Amino acid sequence: MKRFEGTVPDLLPVLSRGKHKSPRSGACFMEFASHLSGEAWSDHPACTHPVLASLARMVNDCTSDEARSRLMTLIPSVIGLRGDDPRVRLVVALRAATAGLPVVSADHQRALAVGILNCQRHLARMGEGDSDAVSDQVREAFERAPQTERWAREFMGSVGSWSRTRFTDRTAESIIRITVQGIAEACIPDTDERLYSLLSQAIDDTTRVLGKPEGEPLVMPQPLSPEVARRALRV
Repeated sequence: MKRFEGTVPDLLPVLSRGKHKSPRSGACFMEFASHLSGEAWSDHPACTHPVLASLARMVNDCTSDEARSRLMTLIPSVIGLRGDDPRVRLVVALRAATAGLPVVSADHQRALAVGILNCQRHLARMGEGDSDAVSDQVREAFERAPQTERWAREFMGSVGSWSRTRFTDRTAESIIRITVQGIAEACIPDTDERLYSLLSQAIDDTTRVLGKPEGEPLVMPQPLSPEVARRALRV
């Protein structure tokens, strides 16, 4: 499979929230990815693992208008990252939960703490739960929320068999949704930077599991500012 079958348009669409009918009306992160991959215009293209694509759509929609164009630089990195390795949903969900735990509201913290332990247990069954990368990621997150960690471990111990149920794409997407919305709603000064970093790290995690897609990587041109792009579209 070639990594990129399409071409970079002379005029980059403006990244904006939600779905768009065509590039001339704008694009979300995954719609632009579908265009670059040569697929039909869609925010659910086949070129990217569905869980990673869900994270990209949510980050796109929750990033501010002023900062969203920066996400453009990450779009080539998701094209060709697809496959059925069950670890992908786990590493993306774990990355989201550990990123959100320190800043989301108390109620959401508990949900994410349980999600972290659940991801770690499932990864352990695949031989990765005790890896240095996973252990460090979990430890660093819980160091910033020790009381939530205690609550989550007691909860997981009390439910027993529940913690051994299947971990599906829907489970991962629930964790991602809580994280991204929680970060967006948090009273912190660096919301956009945290969302960008989350997506960037999740792409790296997915690449580590699936390997780099075949083909030459595409280097995106410098994205236009939203105002400049809007003026160009009106010409």
